[in-house]
Order: sequence, then structure tokens, then C-alpha cells
Amino acid sequence: MNNSIPIRTRHLFQELDDLLIQKLKTIQTDQWDAPTLAGKWTVKHLAAHLLDGNLRALSMIRDGYFGENPGPISSYQDLVTFLNQLNADWVTATNRLSPKVLISLLESSGKEYRNLIKSLKPFEIAVFSVAWAGEEESLNWFHVAREYTEKWHHIQQIFTALDPSDQTLLCKRLYQPYLETSMRALPHHYREVKAPKGTLVKITIEGQFIQTWWLKREEKVWQLLPFSKVAPKVQLHIPDNLAWRIFTKGVSYENALNSVQVIGEEDLAKPVLKMLAVMA
Repeated sequence: MNNSIPIRTRHLFQELDDLLIQKLKTIQTDQWDAPTLAGKWTVKHLAAHLLDGNLRALSMIRDGYFGENPGPISSYQDLVTFLNQLNADWVTATNRLSPKVLISLLESSGKEYRNLIKSLKPFEIAVFSVAWAGEEESLNWFHVAREYTEKWHHIQQIFTALDPSDQTLLCKRLYQPYLETSMRALPHHYREVKAPKGTLVKITIEGQFIQTWWLKREEKVWQLLPFSKVAPKVQLHIPDNLAWRIFTKGVSYENALNSVQVIGEEDLAKPVLKMLAVMA
């Protein structure tokens, strides 16, 4: 077995947590109520949700305690509905917690959570699959990378709410792993798209750094490629500060289309602009 982990993220959780805590300790009381791109959630709601992520992972993965029974889950939408209700219940319950208490709990649970992440063997089967990438079974390295994208995008939502010009998390060291992981949803999101074998889609994200992904139509499926010398049927050039919003329901399809340069067959570009790399 090839022991090279495709996307390495474990070493980045400490940095993300530190950036979050530093930010939360400096904001004013009224800024905790600032609206965010996460629907009706405020900065405080997102901080509480991040705490929930730590505690649920420790309970379920470390301790084997799953708590609430979800009942019959027969579809992706059933799972999303269940998770949305869990999230809503938690946010409502934590409304009574002060910002100081939230920060303290994030600090203490974050350390335990990072130890859990480090303990997972990368090539063993994960407790939870990465459903938004179409997987019914995932390896731990992908589960950990998915957890990284979850933390990254919620912290980015907080930073953006507090200062729309904040570029801290868009540096290559932190943003590239987020993008690499999210792009693994592409083949799944193109599964219904019919095209001749060999059709290529080229996606380039541009900002503090430039990176390109290629998607190729094989006999029956679409496959991510590291590179291709063949001319693509469509090229997309996406600003870095827009890409993460597309993948997390932070921008409408129409607004995304108006901000992206599309060269070639526009219909082939649509799944990228509608792609989600979150459970939604």
C-alpha cells in the first residue's frame, strides 16, 4: 500500500485553532452578534458550532458514544435534515453561554480534539464517510481533511464577518489543503453530466497563489487529473475569495457566474458553480 497521505492537514489544526482563539479574544461584545454568510447564524453561533464539532468528535470517535438516535436514514437528504436539526438545537442551547465561556471551552476541547485527530491511523476506515464527495466509506486521512475544511470555512466565515478584507486564511499554507479536499467533490457533482469520453474541464483558482485542477470524462465516470496537455472544452477562472463561498453556499449561482471567467462550453461549467463541499 502506498503510505503517502494524499492531503496532509493534521499539522494545520493547531494553527487554525490559535488564529480563531486570538481573534475571538480581541473582538468587542457587539461583534459577537455580527451576521455571517452562514444563513441566520452570527459570529457567536459559529463559535458555538465549532465547539460542537470538537465535542461531538470526542464523544463519537474517541469514546464511541453517539447519543441521539437519528432514526432511519434512507437518503442523503435525510442525513442533512438530521444534522441541521442537531446543529440548530445546539446553537439554541448555547445561546445562554457567555463569549468568555465559549472561548474557554474551545481552548480546552480543541487540545483534546487535536490529540484525537493525531491518533487516527490515516489508512484505516473512518467512522464517518465523506458523503459530499459521494463516498459511502472513507479512509481516515480523507475524514481528517474533511474536518479541516469544516473548521477552515467556519473560521473564514467568522473572519469575513468581522473584516471582509481579511486575507489571513487565504494564504497557500492554509487555503490550498482546503481547496484540494473540496475539489474531490467534483467527480461526484459531475456524475449526471453527459459528455464524450476524453472531455476536459479546467478549473483555475487565482489569488495569493494560482492552482489548477483538471476533470476528465472517462467511459462512465469523471476523474480528477493532476495535469493535462489536451485542450479543455471549458475553462473556469475563479477568484480565491469566491471559491470557498461557492463550495459553502455563501454565494448564489447567478452571482458566482457573474464573477467567474468562463471560456468555452458554459453548460459544462455549471456543476462547478453549484458544487457544495459541505453537508447541505
